[in-house]
Amino acid sequence: MAAPRTVAPAGLDQHPLSAAFPPMDVADFDTLRDSIADVGVLNPITIYEGMVLDGWHRYCAAQELGSLGYPCPAVELESGIDPRAFVIGQNKARRHVTQAQLAMAVTAVHAWKPKGVNQHGGERMGTQCPPSKSTAELAEIAGVGERTIKQAKAVQTHAGPAVVEAVKRGEIGLPKAAAIAKLPAEQQAAAISASVAKQVKALKAPKAEPEEIHYFGPSDVEIAAAQEAAAADMSSLEALMVADDKLAAAVEEIKKLKLQLAAVESQRDGYMNRSNELISRVNSLKKKLAKAEASNV
Repeated sequence: MAAPRTVAPAGLDQHPLSAAFPPMDVADFDTLRDSIADVGVLNPITIYEGMVLDGWHRYCAAQELGSLGYPCPAVELESGIDPRAFVIGQNKARRHVTQAQLAMAVTAVHAWKPKGVNQHGGERMGTQCPPSKSTAELAEIAGVGERTIKQAKAVQTHAGPAVVEAVKRGEIGLPKAAAIAKLPAEQQAAAISASVAKQVKALKAPKAEPEEIHYFGPSDVEIAAAQEAAAADMSSLEALMVADDKLAAAVEEIKKLKLQLAAVESQRDGYMNRSNELISRVNSLKKKLAKAEASNV
């Protein structure tokens, strides 16, 4: 059975489990507030331990618009639901957070204990709060590596609030935050400022102007080398031209010889034809002579 809806009263605080996640940026909050001004709060916020567990930004936007008659519907967290799993599920699915921010949120959420439960764990009446998770389990919940969870735990345990908030805002990463957490408390804030200032300087650094290139021509050594190479190329070209001339002359000579051979062959054929004719005439005369001699006998 769904929890009954009520109207959220003014003056509620954000629950620590909700505050474990980074806040919405100004532009997104303005968009949300404009949407609520148009259609109201469509999804009720969830209240747990008298504080806003889910829907903190909807609640704040409705409070800003409250004088214009924008109530904020609310429901209590249903009995038997683990508030830690609930808040992680709501924010992980809905909000865009980095792996570092998500690791920090998951470790903070699972380090939290409900009212009436000591540091050794236990179950509060009406709300399911299983024992603390291992590093591997937290890494699986957050969808990150175990090393990232270990860094997040180190920051949560040893870093000051300024370092934790810097990670939540996305100003520094977990490896750098874990290194800063090893410093004395009085040095951590200065280390954060230096790190952030360095990043800002890198972002705002003007693009370097391209260096002006000055060219003064080739050196004497380069000119001499170029001249030597040109002379070698010229010699090669001349040798090739001579070879080409000899080849051209040989080709012309071959053409002439072929023409002479064709003329000789033609003359030969003519002589052979004339020889055949003479042989035929000689044979014919021999026959006539033989007949004449036979007639005179």
